[in-house]
Amino acid sequence: MKNTFLKILAASFLVLFLFACAKVPLTGRKQMNLLSESTLLQMSREQYNGVMGQEQVITGTEDAKMVKRVGQSMANSVELFLKENGYKNRINDFEWEFNLIESNQVNAWCMPGGKVAFYTGILPFTQDETGLAVVMGHEIAHAVARHGNERMSQSIMLSLGGIALSVALSEKPEETRNIFLAAYGVGANVGVVLPFSRKNELEADKLGLVFMELAGYDVNQAVDFWKRMSQNGSNVPEFLSTHPSDETRVKEIEAFIHSAKFRSLTRRN
Repeated sequence: MKNTFLKILAASFLVLFLFACAKVPLTGRKQMNLLSESTLLQMSREQYNGVMGQEQVITGTEDAKMVKRVGQSMANSVELFLKENGYKNRINDFEWEFNLIESNQVNAWCMPGGKVAFYTGILPFTQDETGLAVVMGHEIAHAVARHGNERMSQSIMLSLGGIALSVALSEKPEETRNIFLAAYGVGANVGVVLPFSRKNELEADKLGLVFMELAGYDVNQAVDFWKRMSQNGSNVPEFLSTHPSDETRVKEIEAFIHSAKFRSLTRRN
């Protein structure tokens, strides 16, 4: 009886995996997204508005205008890339927003639906519009690749026993909210799923570079940006970090920029 139950359970998870499997644009990597994108978009609007309501959002300054300008330029290149490569449906329900928050945090993030936030603490490292485009492309790439869904799926499976998102929201709203914010880079996320997170980061780098090139920014400056960011880095070994080491990241970026794949994806007719 026990063996029969285990077989049924295993078969159920296999079916769930097959139906939830999707491919990441550009890399073609298969990912398991168990959560409804429509539900995540609704959560994103609520959580984004909540964060904006709690933080000091800067408006009208040259930096704030730059964030919006670069964001819209990048959004245009994202739509072009996805349309030409058969992934347009990934952003059908996006409602882009780009805001600058007063904070010493060296961080930026993008929730589902194109809800982007930059902290002023990262501006000394971006330095100019092109440097900001490096980060903007990277963060938007996370949303386009649905890395947050992937991370949340993993976290709910591990932390909440794989219960449905609707059940998690009703029965464990605070835990679910924290998982959501961590999945999209709004909070710290150190745990068992780190290897997947590092893979997500490198995918976001590559997609972000494509978006930069299509938007007319110099992708070679991405290397300089990440080298500047290394000055802010900690001494935590790569296997304990959600991000690749600076050396790994720079090597991957340089190799991709000079690859035939990059040239084919960014060639304009």
